[in-house]
Amino acid sequence: MPEERYITIVSERKTIALRVSTILYVLMNGKYANIHVLGDQVYRTTMTLGEIEEKIGDGFLRVHRGCLVAVMAIHNVTDTINLSNGESLGYTARKKGEIMKTLRNAQQDVIRGFQNHGVPMTDDEYHDYYRSFDQLPFAFTDIEMVFDEEKRAVDWIFRYGNPELARLEKLPLDRLIGNSFGSLFSNMDSKWLRSYERAVLYGEKLELIDYSPEIDTNLKVTCFPTFPGHCGCILFNISEIEFVSSSQ
Repeated sequence: MPEERYITIVSERKTIALRVSTILYVLMNGKYANIHVLGDQVYRTTMTLGEIEEKIGDGFLRVHRGCLVAVMAIHNVTDTINLSNGESLGYTARKKGEIMKTLRNAQQDVIRGFQNHGVPMTDDEYHDYYRSFDQLPFAFTDIEMVFDEEKRAVDWIFRYGNPELARLEKLPLDRLIGNSFGSLFSNMDSKWLRSYERAVLYGEKLELIDYSPEIDTNLKVTCFPTFPGHCGCILFNISEIEFVSSSQ
């Protein structure tokens, strides 16, 4: 795996080492640079945008005079730059072609990286890796994200699932494994896709509680990164969870 890079800043009189991979964007506000990172945190520093740009290196794009954006944080570009965390940023219109070209190049680099690092190659290898999950009393799956040419997650493929997953999804495992969610459920809700994309691209661990129209069930889902390009999901049918109070 590539070595993690850090940038050292002074914010609120404290010296802080930030992981570059957690930075979403940097926005100038007067003499201050506001560094927005994963987890909705913002660090304010008196460093100039040029100084920050030099220290964080490749992987960031100056979209206008006062804003740097992490290429991997960009979901798509319309009349604004839309980030995978739901935020939107303005940009200089003449830079749209450059932004789109950079995104395409970054997507190719990501896909090449996903092909390495010991990812299982066959259904049997996935099952051997996750065999201990077969007997779990809750649903678990490892999914591989599918990206389009603009680096947007558009679907996922089930690479491993345990028997509880088959019960929850109401499909046999041999129908699930190796097939994409979109091919099995034509009414795929994109809310799951966006969260899984964040887990894959940024290493986030997320919890969702929402209704799944695909299987007509209220779900609690915890997702987290596994192999490059993949995320794991633990799923519960909320109606089957018994909530108890710790007080007597």
